Amino acid sequence: MKKVAVVMGSTSDLPVMQEAIDFLKSFNIAVMVDIVSAHRTPEKLFSFSKNAHLEGIGVIIAGAGGAAHLPGMVASLSPLPVIGVPIKSSNSIDGWDSVLSILQMPGGVPVGTVALNGAKNAGILAAQILGSSEPAILDQMIAYKEALKEKVIEGAKSVQS
Repeated sequence: MKKVAVVMGSTSDLPVMQEAIDFLKSFNIAVMVDIVSAHRTPEKLFSFSKNAHLEGIGVIIAGAGGAAHLPGMVASLSPLPVIGVPIKSSNSIDGWDSVLSILQMPGGVPVGTVALNGAKNAGILAAQILGSSEPAILDQMIAYKEALKEKVIEGAKSVQS
């Protein structure tokens, strides 16, 4: 089974990115976690991005705040799908700089982008991507979606009572 790589620009991004890690682990998906800074460790960024597919990785989740170049740079170098998580960091402009940096990629270099601090959705999307070719993950995703539906139905019943 393919792994998911969860990379981020600094340790300060980990509290947000932990939601993706936790979701993936709840589905028994192997997760590789690392700090890869687009600006401070560009050699590591290049090596990781160019070789991730050779390491058994099927999807990359990249989180970054501020200028948020990490997801786009990873996508420019890797043949794998990349999901970007914009992070509202201490040096960001209310998170909008991160959102736009990840969202506004040029043609030919797509980055699937989730909401600001939306790492859980990135984990879910990565599981869905892997689930398209892994029946065990697909079955878990079907059960997860059913549980979401049941939670809403139960909430509606409590409101109607």
